[in-house]
Amino acid sequence: MNIKGIHFNSEFSFKTSRSGGAGGQNVNKVATKVELDFDVINSSLLTTEQKEVILNKLKNKISKDGILQIVAQTERNQLGNKEIAIKNFYDLLKKCFIVQKKRKPTKPSKGAKEKRLKSKKRNSDIKKLRKGDW
Repeated sequence: MNIKGIHFNSEFSFKTSRSGGAGGQNVNKVATKVELDFDVINSSLLTTEQKEVILNKLKNKISKDGILQIVAQTERNQLGNKEIAIKNFYDLLKKCFIVQKKRKPTKPSKGAKEKRLKSKKRNSDIKKLRKGDW
């Protein structure tokens, strides 16, 4: 499941609006907030397996219609926010397809067992001294 070399730019749709927060007159006049929409279900660039992985791992960010939405409004200009949204999209997809290594269960070593038992014995002795049962 590799997505390297695939450019999704043709399947993006962008919406712009005015950003909230501080920024003075620029915020009130210019539509700098960018919302990137990507239709996961109807994408022609993804295989069905890739779509399933994305839908499962990013279900909190995907609408009921299967549209992945990413919002960027940190920059003061629209182009900067557009670039950030695209970068965030690719970062999300990269994280999606990272396969975690399975943990190999191991048994504790002989030294670790002895250390644990010594520690238990020491704690037991300390508590006995507190009670005065010696």
